[in-house]
Amino acid sequence: MNGRGGIRGAIARYRGRDIELKTHGQLEAMRVAGALVAATLSAVTERAKPGVSTAELDALAEQTIRDGGGVPSFLGYHGFPASICASVNEQIVHGIPSPKQVLAEGDLISVDCGAIVEGWHGDSAVTIAVGDVSPGDLALSAACRGAMEAGILAVRDGARLTDVSHAIQEACRSAALADRADYGIVAEYGGHGIGTSMHMDPFLPNHGEPGKGPRLRPGMALAVEPMLVAGDPDTLELEDGWTVVTAGGGRAVHWEHTVAVTEDGPWLLTAPAGAPDRPGS
Repeated sequence: MNGRGGIRGAIARYRGRDIELKTHGQLEAMRVAGALVAATLSAVTERAKPGVSTAELDALAEQTIRDGGGVPSFLGYHGFPASICASVNEQIVHGIPSPKQVLAEGDLISVDCGAIVEGWHGDSAVTIAVGDVSPGDLALSAACRGAMEAGILAVRDGARLTDVSHAIQEACRSAALADRADYGIVAEYGGHGIGTSMHMDPFLPNHGEPGKGPRLRPGMALAVEPMLVAGDPDTLELEDGWTVVTAGGGRAVHWEHTVAVTEDGPWLLTAPAGAPDRPGS
C-alpha cells in the first residue's frame, strides 16, 4: 500500500524527521514478515483466473496470512475493509475487493499485500495477467517491474533518497523508448519507509532529480513501488474514498518490494523464502 503525496515538497516534509533504523536482527524479523507476504501473493497469483472474484482473492490472502502466523496489515487500516488492495485494469491502487468484481480474460490486476509478524511489517505488490493479455499490457507491466528493480538497486548505503526516485524515473523512460510507448509515472503516490508501522518516514517519490533528501543508512527499510499508466498519468479517486483510477481510462500497473539498506547492498525483504534476496550483489 502506497504513501500519498507528490514529489513537490516531499523532501522538505521529511527533512529533519527521524527515520527508523533497525538492527540486523530486526531486519531478519522483517524478512519473516516479507516472506509471508511473498507466499500470500504467490497463492493469489495462482488463483487469479477468469471467473474468480477479487473478494475470493481477498479471502485467500487473509487465510494465508493468518495460517502463516501473521496479521493482515491492510485490514482496518484507516478503515480499509480488506486484506489486499485489488486494482483491476484502469484502477491504479487501493481497489477494494468485491464479489461483484469478477476477473475476465485479458484483465490486469494489481494486488498489494501487507502482513505483520511479531510487530514487523512486510509490504509488496504484483501485477497479474489474467488469461491471454495483450502484448501492450504485458510490456507496460514489464516496464513497471523493471523500474522497481532499478529503484531497488539504488537502495544503497550512502545514496540519497532521490537517487532511488531518479533510477525509477530513468528506467521508465528507457522502457518507453524501447517499447515505443507512452508510459506515465503516477506522481501522487509513491513508496515509503516501513518497519514497526506500514507507512513511515520518508516518502519516496517515483520520479525526480538525484542527490536530494536524506542519506540512506544501514538499518533503513523502504517500500519501493512505482505505478505506471498507459498514457495520461492523471488520477481520480472514486466515491468509495479509496480506489484510485486513471483519469483517461488507460490501464495501470503496480509493482512493489520492501527493501533494506545494508552495508552489503540492498536486501530484498519480501523475496520468497529461500529465494535470492540480495539483488546486484
